[in-house]
Amino acid sequence: MAGRARWALLLGTAAVVLGLDQLTKWWALDSLPGRVVEVVWTLRFRLAINYGSAFSVAQGRGALISLLALVIVAVLLRSGRYATRPASALAIGMVVGGALGNLIDRAVRAGDGFLGGGVVDFVDLQWWPVFNVADAAIVVGAALLFLTQLRDDDALGDEPLP
Repeated sequence: MAGRARWALLLGTAAVVLGLDQLTKWWALDSLPGRVVEVVWTLRFRLAINYGSAFSVAQGRGALISLLALVIVAVLLRSGRYATRPASALAIGMVVGGALGNLIDRAVRAGDGFLGGGVVDFVDLQWWPVFNVADAAIVVGAALLFLTQLRDDDALGDEPLP
């Protein structure tokens, strides 16, 4: 995959994920306080503010989680130049866009100290912790990145290392 095309796909994906995440969080903050919207089966929309990490673990450690997320974003962007397949660039873009979406929440929402704000979650499956578009993009992107790496490793077969 050519360099410009790789970066266009990676950064374009990150921008789309970030935009969708922020738009849906704006909608949730505007429409969901004090109510639950039943969608289909166990899917419902219910506003929840998360001051911890994924699944509300590590409550009150928002700044530490945010700094770790910044390091991960930097590492992924640096590794983006090695993304030779479109799926790899897409996966990195999903993780970067999702991480930035949640970092924006931590920076602008009320909370304790630097990057201590809460992340807006609203997708409630009732059998899984409440999450948002950014969380979904991070999980799907990480899984896709793992699968593309696994595929690349399998493609190498028994070739000797340089």
